[in-house]
Amino acid sequence: MAKVTPLTEAEITEHLKQHPGWERDGDSITRTFKADTYMAGLALAAAIGTTCDVLGHHPDLMIGWKKVTVRFTTHDAGNKLSAKDFEAAGKIAALGYHRD
Repeated sequence: MAKVTPLTEAEITEHLKQHPGWERDGDSITRTFKADTYMAGLALAAAIGTTCDVLGHHPDLMIGWKKVTVRFTTHDAGNKLSAKDFEAAGKIAALGYHRD
C-alpha cells in the first residue's frame, strides 16, 4: 500500500468545519448516530460499511442500542488523520442520515 500523507493541524481544523457533527478524538474523527431501533442502527451500519468499502477506506464501527459510532483514522498515514478520512465522512453525510 502507498503511504498517505497526514493532514496538518490547520488542515484538520478546516476539514472539521466542513463536516458538522464529526469530532476529533486524538488522531481520529468520530460521530455517533442515533437510530429509532436497534435494527435501524444495523441497517445504518451496513450502509456506512458498504459506502466505505467502495472507497477502500474502512471505519471502526460500534453498534450499540439504538446508536452507531463511526471512527476514522488512516493506517497508511501512520494512524493519523488524512484527507481520506474526511472524504469518507462526506460520503456518509451524502447518505442523508442526520439523526444524531
